[in-house]
Amino acid sequence: MAQPGRALAWGARGRQFKSARPDQIAVSFQLKQIPCCARDFACGLRRPQNGSSSNLLLQDKSENPEAEQLYRRALAIREKRFGPDAPEVGLSLNALGSMLNDMGDYAEAEQSLRRALAIDEKALGPDHPEVSLDLNNLGLLLYTIRDYAEAEPLYRRALAIDEKVLGPDHPSVATDLNNLGLLLKTTGDYAGAEALYRRALAIREKALGPYHPDVAVSLINLGMLFRLKGDMAAAEPFYREALAIQEKALGPDHPDVAVGLNNLAKVLEARGDYAGAEPLYRRAVAIDEKKLGPDHQTTQTIKKNLDYLLQKSAAASALKAKN
Repeated sequence: MAQPGRALAWGARGRQFKSARPDQIAVSFQLKQIPCCARDFACGLRRPQNGSSSNLLLQDKSENPEAEQLYRRALAIREKRFGPDAPEVGLSLNALGSMLNDMGDYAEAEQSLRRALAIDEKALGPDHPEVSLDLNNLGLLLYTIRDYAEAEPLYRRALAIDEKVLGPDHPSVATDLNNLGLLLKTTGDYAGAEALYRRALAIREKALGPYHPDVAVSLINLGMLFRLKGDMAAAEPFYREALAIQEKALGPDHPDVAVGLNNLAKVLEARGDYAGAEPLYRRAVAIDEKKLGPDHQTTQTIKKNLDYLLQKSAAASALKAKN
C-alpha cells in the first residue's frame, strides 16, 4: 500500500519580501514595509521562516495573476525614477525574482536576483544587511533547483554578514542559521544541521520569547530532523512543544496549527499510535477546510494522510482479529 500523504514542514526560506509561505520549504519571509517572501513545510508545504513568521500558509504570490504585472510595473517605475543601479531597483528585483522563483520561472528569477545582488553590493557595500537578504534569496533559488554546492557559500556569507552587522544573537541570524541548516539537512549533514537548528532556537527563545511563532518554527525544524533520522521518540516532544506555542500564539484554528497537528500525527502514526494520530488528523482537516477550503493543496494532503492512516488501522485491526 503506497503512502499518498506526507508530513508538512516548516523551515524557513530566509528573509524575503512578503507574500510567500518552515523546511518544504519550511520558508520565512521578512516583511519589509513594502508590498512586495518561508514554511521550514516545514516543513514540507511552503511556509515561511521570517522576520515575522507565519509559517505555513501565507499567501502564495503565484496564486495572484495580477501580482507579477504589479511587480514588473514597480520595477519599471523605479528604474525610471532612480536609475538602473539604485538600491530601490534592487528591492524590486528581489521581489520580482522571489515571485518568479515561486512560479517556477527559475531562469528569469536567477537573473533578477543576481542583478539585485550586484546592485546592492555596489550601492550599499558588500556587508550591508540588504546584501545578506539578496544572498539568502538567491541561495533559496539555487536550493530550489538543487544547486546545493553554489547555494551553501551564499548562505554562509549571508550568515557572516548578519553576525557582523547585527550581532550573533539577532533574530535575522537565526533565520540565516535555519536556512543553512535546511541545506545541510538536505545534503545529509545531520549533525551540522542539528547544531545550527539548536543555535537558532536558542537565539529566538532569548530574543523573541519562548512563545513566539518563530520559536515554533525552530522546534519543528528539529522535530523534522529527528523524524528524518528515524528517531520518532526524539522528534515527538519538539512537535508537541511547537504545536502548543502555535495554538497559544496564533489561535486554535490557524492553518499553521493544522500543519502542526498533521506533523505530530505523522510521528504518532510512525510509532504505531493510530488511535492518537487519528483525532489530530481530523482536527487538522477541519481547520483547513474552514480556513483554506476543501480543495486547497494542504487540505488535500492532510486528508490523504488521514485516509492512509485509516487504511492501516483497519488492516491492523483485521490482522489482530485473525490472530
